[in-house]
This record gives sequence, C-alpha cells and structure tokens, in this order.
Amino acid sequence: MRSKIVIFIFFAVWIVLLSRIYFLSIKSNSYYEALAKQNMIKKEWIVPIRGEIFDRNGEPLAVNKIGFKIKIAPHLRGTKKLHRLIQEIIQRFRDLEPQKLLRRYRKKDSAYNHEFIEVVPFIPYHRMLPFFSKLQLNPDISIEPAFKRYYPQRNIASHVIGYVSKTGIKDAKRDNVAKITGIIGKTGIEKYYNDYLEGELGYKKLKVTAFNEVIDLIEQKPCVQNRHLFLTIDLRLQRFIHNLFKNRAGVAIVMKTNGEILAAGSFPEYDPNLFVAGISRKKWQELITDLNHPFTNKLINGLYPPASTIKMGVALSFIDSRKISPYTPFYCNGAIELGKRKFRCWKSSGHGDVRLIDAIRESCDVYFYEGSLRVGIDKIAKTLRKLGFAKKTGVDLPNEFIGVIPDKEWKARKYGMSWYKGETVVSSIGQGYDLATPMQVARYTALLATDKLPTPHFAKSFIYEEYKSRFEDVLTPLQKKYMKFIRRGMYEVCNHPKGTASRHIKTPITIAGKTGTAQIIGIPQDEKKRMKEEDLAYFTRSHAWLTTYAPYRNPRYVVTVLVEHGGHGGTAAGPIVSAIYNKMIELGYFKGYGLKRK
Repeated sequence: MRSKIVIFIFFAVWIVLLSRIYFLSIKSNSYYEALAKQNMIKKEWIVPIRGEIFDRNGEPLAVNKIGFKIKIAPHLRGTKKLHRLIQEIIQRFRDLEPQKLLRRYRKKDSAYNHEFIEVVPFIPYHRMLPFFSKLQLNPDISIEPAFKRYYPQRNIASHVIGYVSKTGIKDAKRDNVAKITGIIGKTGIEKYYNDYLEGELGYKKLKVTAFNEVIDLIEQKPCVQNRHLFLTIDLRLQRFIHNLFKNRAGVAIVMKTNGEILAAGSFPEYDPNLFVAGISRKKWQELITDLNHPFTNKLINGLYPPASTIKMGVALSFIDSRKISPYTPFYCNGAIELGKRKFRCWKSSGHGDVRLIDAIRESCDVYFYEGSLRVGIDKIAKTLRKLGFAKKTGVDLPNEFIGVIPDKEWKARKYGMSWYKGETVVSSIGQGYDLATPMQVARYTALLATDKLPTPHFAKSFIYEEYKSRFEDVLTPLQKKYMKFIRRGMYEVCNHPKGTASRHIKTPITIAGKTGTAQIIGIPQDEKKRMKEEDLAYFTRSHAWLTTYAPYRNPRYVVTVLVEHGGHGGTAAGPIVSAIYNKMIELGYFKGYGLKRK
C-alpha cells in the first residue's frame, strides 16, 4: 500500500512539472515573444508644432517662440555628478533655480526610465546660442529644440484668443497630444480649436539594444503640424476699441450681420502670457479679486439685465399675439398701478399717447407695461427665446452661458412659487429675472436688421477651408411684415430729436439702435466687503447699453456696447459707438455707402 502511495506521489509531481514546462515553453511563448519585442523596439513620439493664430489681415495673435529645452541623463539621482551638471547649467543661466531643476529631475527619474530627463522646459534661442556647443559636448546633457506659446498683442483680445497652459491630469487622460507636448488650450479660441491647433503626433519605431542604443529605424510616421488659424478679427479695430475702454469696464462687439466678428473685447483685459509657464500666486490673486473681473469673459459669461435693448423683441411678441398692432396706442402718464404698487416710467411726467415707433424711440416703459399685461409673460418669453435669448448663440468660444428669460413654468420649477403680474411688467423692460450676455444682444440686433438670426463666429479660415456662415429663420410672417416699424423706431432712437441716443451719436453714417439702462439689483457680499466706501456709489450705478446696426438702409454691421456702471445708455455708450463707426469708416468698411440719408 505504501509503495502505491509513493508511486502516485511520484507521478503526480512529474505531471505538475511537465504541465508547467508545457505552459512555459508552448502556451507562454506568444506573451514572452511580445515582451522581448518591447525590449528590442522603442517607440519615439514626434511632437507637432502648434498652429499659430492670426487676424483677418495676417497679423499675429498667437505664435511660437523658438528655443531649446535642457535634459540630463537618467539614473544620477543622489550623485555628485547630478549636482555638478545642474551647477553647470545654473552658471550659464543664473535666473534658473537649482532646487526647481532638482525637483523636476527627481520626479521623472526611476530605474525603469532610460530617457534623458527634462529639467529646463524652455530657454530662448538667443540666450542658448552662446553656450550651445559647450553644453552639447557634455554626454550627460542633451539640448533639444523647444517651442513656447507667445501672445505678441499681450492683453489685446485676450478673452477671445485665450491661452495655453500646462496639461493637467484630466487633460492628459483624454488628449494624447497634450499628454506628450505638455500644453493644452485652456480658454478662448486656444481651447475651442485645441484639437485642430495642436496637430497630430508622429512617431519612430526604433530597434535598440539592452543599453538603449539605436540599431535601426523600423518605421516612421510624420506628425501633422502647423495648422494655422485665421480669425475674422481686425486687429486695427480691436486695438482701437481696447484704447477706447481704458479705465472702463464693459464689453464691445463689432460684427458683420452674417456673424463674422470684426472685434470683440471684454474689459478690463489681462496678459495671457502670464499663464503659459504658470502664473504666480500673487498675480492670480490680483486677477480674481479685482472688482472689475478682468478674468471673466463678459462676452459670453457676463450675465446682465438686457434692460430696454429687449423692447424690440417684446414688441414682436405683441405683434405676433395679434392683440396689439403697431398702431395701437397706450397712454403714458408716468406710471401704472398694480394693487398697492406703482411701476414708474423713466420719464416721471409721462409720454402721453404712445404707439410702437414712439415707444422704441423714447423708450417708454408704460407702453411695454400695458402691452405685457395684455399679452402675458408666456407669450413674451416664447418669442424672446426664438429670437436667441436664454440659449447659446453657438459662437466658437468654450463654456458659453445661457442666460434667463423667465415665464410661469420657469419660476415654478426654480423657486416653487407662483408668477405675479408685477413680474410680467418688470420683465417687459428687461429687468427682474431677465439676464442676457452681450453676444446674445449683438446676435439679436443682427436679426432685427436683416430678419435672419446668424451664428456669431471668430474663425475665418483653416488650412484647407473657409468658415461658412450659418443663419436661422425664426421670425413669423406677421413679424416680418411689421419689422419696418421696429426698424423705424430704432432709426429714430439715433436720429430723431427725441431719440434716447440722438444727442450722443456723432458719425456720418446712418445708424439705428437702442439704448438700455440696466439696474444693479445687488452686489455679492464677498465683493461688498472688499469695496472701499468711496467705491460703493460707483458699483451701484446702472450698466449702460447701446446696441446698433448700420447702414440703416442696407445693414452690414452691428456694434453693441455695454459700459459697466456707466449710467444712461446714450450718455455712456453713445460716444464709444460713434468712435467705433468713425474708425470703421477710416478703415474702409463703409466705402460706397455715403453719408446720412433720411
């Protein structure tokens, strides 16, 4: 019996051994063969050069500075040689910090890394040139070409162009190019068109020895690079508007009625070069605590009560309801009463009998109060949303805000409360819950000028194709029929003696427009704490709107201006709008259109 047990154990052991031998020699062959190939073949990425950005006339907005990066051989951690190498670099470039170079080296050094380790990401070409040969002679130092993003116009159009910065962990997971290059578009055009601008990685497959020495080139794929982008912006006009807004906060948009944006500024602006290599904590705090919000892209992220600029859209809801025609009069005595509350017109003495054109020209609030009570908030909201409010404009900038056009259902959903007639009255003049971005107001103005709702855009042309403008047809036949009354009212705003902007418009081109005075409802507590007592009066002043189009008879351009805390729309924004149109005349945009005609 014992001998049988011994024989059984003997055969069992041999079966296990033979099974293991079979697995290692036959079954695992493909696995170890692939592993061996990995040890023999190395893949090197060919990094693309990021495409540059230009204005419509070829002026540079975002370019690449040429320079070099410095790398040190691996596996020197904790040695005197590493410190000597870093000292050799520091002696030539004294503004570099040795501890920072050491940290970068230690972060990437490991027993498994056989590649040279980057310790200096960028040294400008002219600074490296005197020391290039000597450093390159050291076998433990590698000097390689490098590129650094640079914004030559500095803070001009910074919110449009945006900036690139270091690739984050989340970015690296979803973007293989950014993972290798180490940079990615963070805001503006740089972010929106990042996939196009960054290009596509190339690679080399190399046969190497166990000591990482290259024996042969097996395969090579070139990278796709230099995908340049031309914008619709005219830098001459953009720079002019930048200077106009010196010491002011606000927004200006100059757009063709087909959606091409010739200039767009969110003021105050900032220098995007601060972010390319990483902004200092002190400078970052200055930006985010500035009460004028220089880091906010007010073009698409600034939410303001649209105020009286919305009155043309409200009037179109009146017309479409068939309850009010352009000839329907309302009597303005300076206010209306609802329950125990008075809702006042801006003109306390009243406007008397008012019809549509008069109401737009003189911005009579009572006309819109009375009309809104007859038509109702739901109809008004439905029309305004069709005209482009409370939705994205589709402009090619990231993270666009939607804004708010309220109705009964919106309030019930958001606050769980009923809608009141007083809220209808306030919404009819663009106050209360109403919020819009300047880009929405500019787009809507183009619709009023041409009957077509364009998609605003900054891209003009890519490598192989031009950007094609897009439009929506959103007006009803009845609205189109009576649009001439809306346009006449806007004409008289800027040209009639009683127009709210006429005294402040001084340009030889005939324009039509609408002023607006957006009341400040409240100031956030954290901002109020940072304000000086003498600044409080300024920050509680109303925002000033003026949105326009020109020429009146043949609309080609829209100019929309918002001056934060500017007070009255005509007074604060009128001179700026006039200056912009005069500059456009100088630049040849109105060639062949002549002077004012009535």
